[in-house]
Formats: sequence, C-alpha cells, structure tokens
Amino acid sequence: MNFLYPGFLFALLAIAIPIVIHLFNFRKFKKVYFSNVQFLAAVEEQSSTREKLKHLLVLLSRILAIVFLVFAFARPFIPSSNQNNHQAIGNLVTLYIDNSYSMESLNKEGSLLEEAKRKAKEIAGAYALTDQFKLVTNDFEGKHQQAVSKEEFISLLDGIKISPAARSLQQIINRIEIDPSANRNDVAYLLSDFQQTFVSKQQLQTNADINYSLIKLNANSLPNISVDSVWSLSPVHLPNQSEQFVVQLHNYGEEDANDVPLQLMINKQQKAIGNVNVAAGKTLKDTLSFSGLGSGWQKGTIVIKDFPLTFDDQLNFSFKVAQDLKVLSISGNSSDRYISSLFATDPYFKLTEMPESNIRYSAFADYSLIVLNGLKEPSSGLAQQLKLYVDNGGSVVVFPDLDANASVYTPFLTGLTLPAVQELNAGAAIASTIDLKNSIFKDVFEHVPQNIDLPVVNRYFSYVERSSTNKENILKLPLNRFLFARYNVGAGKVYLSASSLNDKDGNIARHPVFVPLMFKIAFAGNKEQPLYYTTGKDNLLESARITLSGNQSLKLVSEGFEVIPEIRQVPGKTLLYVADQVKKSGFYELKKGEDLLSVAAFNDDRTESDMHYADENEIKALFGKQNIAFYNSEKDALSMNVELKNNSSELWKLCLILAVVFFAIEIALIRFFNPTKNIQTT
Repeated sequence: MNFLYPGFLFALLAIAIPIVIHLFNFRKFKKVYFSNVQFLAAVEEQSSTREKLKHLLVLLSRILAIVFLVFAFARPFIPSSNQNNHQAIGNLVTLYIDNSYSMESLNKEGSLLEEAKRKAKEIAGAYALTDQFKLVTNDFEGKHQQAVSKEEFISLLDGIKISPAARSLQQIINRIEIDPSANRNDVAYLLSDFQQTFVSKQQLQTNADINYSLIKLNANSLPNISVDSVWSLSPVHLPNQSEQFVVQLHNYGEEDANDVPLQLMINKQQKAIGNVNVAAGKTLKDTLSFSGLGSGWQKGTIVIKDFPLTFDDQLNFSFKVAQDLKVLSISGNSSDRYISSLFATDPYFKLTEMPESNIRYSAFADYSLIVLNGLKEPSSGLAQQLKLYVDNGGSVVVFPDLDANASVYTPFLTGLTLPAVQELNAGAAIASTIDLKNSIFKDVFEHVPQNIDLPVVNRYFSYVERSSTNKENILKLPLNRFLFARYNVGAGKVYLSASSLNDKDGNIARHPVFVPLMFKIAFAGNKEQPLYYTTGKDNLLESARITLSGNQSLKLVSEGFEVIPEIRQVPGKTLLYVADQVKKSGFYELKKGEDLLSVAAFNDDRTESDMHYADENEIKALFGKQNIAFYNSEKDALSMNVELKNNSSELWKLCLILAVVFFAIEIALIRFFNPTKNIQTT
C-alpha cells in the first residue's frame, strides 16, 4: 500500500491527545468512612478491573478513529497489476503544460498556468521514485527532451513561463511520441484550456500504446479584440506622398465593442488616430491615410486599447520608402524618345539610357526595370545576360523592331525562353482588347466605359506559342494573338510586345493606356519583403539579393538580441533561416557590418486571440476509438489523481468509513458499557 499524500501522515501525532486525556482522567478508587450507615439502603460496588477495560477500549477506539481519518487525507492506494509489471523499470510519464497566452486567464484558482503547474506537481507526487518524467511546453525546448527524475521535473515546472509560441494539439502529440520508450509504461497527461484553435477539427494521429489523460482547465469567459493584420493599398511607397494602409480588427467576444481607440504610429510618431466600432464575432477593416514619410526603412505599429487581454493589441509592420526607382533603356534608334519622355515626367524614376552598340552588362543588377526598344540586331550575349538578370528577379520589356529580320529576333527571344517569331503581319489597323482583370490594371481605372478606346496596330509580329502555362495576355488581338503579354521567367518577368513604338506601326506609344501600363510594370519590378512575420511560425525571412564577400556575414539584431542567420541564395532574393531563435515580437534589423540592409517586423500568433474552448465530446471525437481519460478541473481535481495514476485501487473511502465506525464504537462504549452490580445492605 502506498500513499498519495504521505505528508498528511504527520497528523498521526494527534493520537497523543486521547492518550494524554486518558492518563489525566484515570479514575482512582478511595475509601470513604461513614459514622452511621443505617440509612444507606444500597451501595454500588464497582470493579476497578472492568472499569479499566472500558477506558482502554474507549482509548483504542479514539486512536483508531484518528488513524483512519488521517489515512483518508493521506489517500492510500494499492498499485494496479499494470504498475507492478513495470515497477522494476518504472513508468515514463510525460506531462504537457500549455503555456500559451490564453493560459494567462484567471479563474478562482488564480492564473491557468499556475493551476496547471500545481496539478502537474500533484500528479508527479503520485508516482514512485523509480519513475521518470518528461516535460513538454509550447517552446519545444531541447532541455525538455530528456527523461528526468521527479525532483528534476519539479524544478523544470517552476521555470515555465508564458510563451508567445502557439502549437496545435497534433503538434503536441507528435512531440510526445517523437521518442517512444521501450518496455516501459508510457503515460501522458495534457493540461490545457483546450482552445478550439488549439484542438482544431482534424482527426488526430496517436500511438495507441500511450495512455493519454486530458485535464481541462476552465477559464472565465473574456471578451477580446485583436489587431489581426495590415496591408498597403499604395502600389509603391514614395517619399512625401500619400500612403494608405488597411487594418483588420476582430471582435472575438459576445458583445459589440464601441469606440475602440485605434492609433497608427510610424517611427514612434503618431500618423493617424480614431475610434471604431466592431460588432460581436465580426471583423472590421478600416483604412488609415497619412503622408510625409522620408526615404528609408519605416517601422509602423497599429495599437488599440482593449482589456484585459492585451498581447494582441499591437501589430508591428515595416516597409521601405525608396528614394528612387532605377530604369535602364536600351534603344536601337536614338531618335525614339517615347521611353525617355515617359519616365522623365516623374523625378522618382532615374532613367539611364544605353545605345545598342554600347551595353554595360555589369550594370544590369542595379536596375529594377530594363526596357529594350527597337533593337536592330539583338545578340545572343545580350540574351544570356538578360536571362541571368530575369532569373534573379528582374523585369524586362521588349518592344521589337519590325523592320529587323525575324531570323535575327528568333534566337534572341528563344534565349529568353520566349516564343519565336512566326511572321510579320501588315494591313489595315486592328483594334486590341484589354484584360481588365489583370493585376497590371488594378486601381488604374475608376470607371470603364462600354466603348473604351484601345490601342490599334498596323503591323505586328505573330509568335509561335509552344506553351501558355507561364503566359498572361494583357492586350489581345484577334485570332487568339496578343499585342502585349507577360511571361514568368525564373524569379522575374518578361513583357513582350507584338508591335513597336514606331508611329507607323500603331498608336501604342501615344495611347493613354501606355503610361499606366509602363508605370505599373516598373512598380511591380520593385521587390518588397513581407510587411511582417509571425513568431514561432516564420523561420525564413526574405530579403533582396545580398552579395557577401568571403569574410562578411549578416546579423539580425534587436534590443538585447543578436543572431547570425543561415543564408540561402535563391533566384531573385536571399533567404535568411533563423530557426526558432526569434521568440519576441518587435523590430529586427538586418545588418552587414554596420550597414542597415532591411528591417523585419515580428508579431505574436493571433490564433491565441480566440477565447472559445472545445468541450469534452469534441475532444474525444478527435481521438477516434482510442480510449482516453478526460477530466475537468471544475470537479474535485485532488480526488482524481489516484485514478489518473494507472487506475490504482484507492482506499480513502474505506478509511473514512472505518474512522466513522470507530467513533461510533467509542460512543457506544461510553453509553452502554457499565460494569457495575448492585449489593443490598441492611
């Protein structure tokens, strides 16, 4: 027989109380002398031996009643046969403690995390010294991988703190089963509030050899409003220009939220402020407008005020306002000024012009867009360099010279993985059609008339299409031909025109659609990194392509944090692998030496914002036919610990009954045990 709470056995010292009472109240017999006993009709003669027996029986009853009452509190149990089978090698007990943000919630026991730690200690106390323990938290720390003794496990429990990491129930089970023990009794306890986002609705894959016990901790229902996401409506970020960002709020509560303060900060300066109303269980999108940004990296923060849950009341994001956008124009006709006139209208564009006869290939990487206009003899060497540029994420626009021989353009175009020239078509003017659903024309037209004026061409190339999987038609011609199309090549894009910019071939260069078309292509060539990342989920950061020499390295730094990420070069960008080292929300600067390359914003996972919980039936259904034990902390958590421990036979009820029985025997002895006899005298 073992005891679940052996500390209560110290209360056995209370048996000294009836013993002391018995010693000090032992009745002593003495003689009484009377001068005249003629009026004494009867005397009671009492046996001192039988009186002593009565007192001893009462004393024994009191002692046994106290002993069994103490035993009832100490919780005696007899280990099951399953436990005895593994007693020689011990049990391997794994306990998962949910330390996500939702476990900060309070109930009558305090915070859910502290309650989970207390229950974990109680469960561990029910096991023998030969048993070993594993701790699993949302952090998935390496130090929790090893099986430890009971004392070490208790020490690990004390070090658990709230973590921004969010996991799913399947991930936790996979972590528990990553290293199953051999020839041991595997037992797993999961202590959590079991949010619906944590449980999900997918059938769980579990090991049937592990005995799972789920202990649900109950939190008070709390309203919560979260800043879910933010995105930009501005196609490009320009210095001192108007910016528009859309912020999405989500009300997870059961009541409407009115006059929620909303604030936008850029580089710790307030740019927009307002109050919003969010209906219960709904999302709200609000557009924030501001201006006056300088060039460089911007650190933005969306802030609301919502109590008592505050971990999701702030959303960080970052973006870059470029000083300019560099465009390279390579022309075969020096008299053609359409491209130079187009990009000279806005100082944001920095145009560099090169003649076909003097091209500097080494400068291609410095430009966001390269425009080829009317090349007479495009070479295979140019095609090779442009292919390398496009594979790395660049954008190229090709306006052919229709007077050039088709046999000259075909090898050049095929070198860029574009279709070969089929023939030159000439005749009456042909009107084109436009694909308004294409992303190029997004936000270009406020209203599209029914009889829209579109470009017309007199001469154009038709091409031999081999595959259309990487092609998008932007301007189309009859007979399933295109006037202007986009091809995805490597990490970049190539825009191919069927006609030239020459007036004798058509009116593309003079048509109003030409300006937004070229501007949107230029803006699309300016690569931007994501506005923000999520801690615990996003381990790969994107950056524009970074070139390092042999002795150079990159580092990601924040306040009190610095890490050297693993670098992976892919076409068009550099990926930075940070594993799980970024654990806190905030801004992290990517530096090469002392030079700032970019700023990455991190936010906590919003899955913890939904404070709705799964019930017992929903959770059991996910385990299918596997038998699990499910307990609710609203019940008597202390009384279930023995049952949790391998279904051992508990004896506390028997001890309580015996204590009552011996108290009843004591009362009966005092009331009915009267060892006297009557003697008549005269």
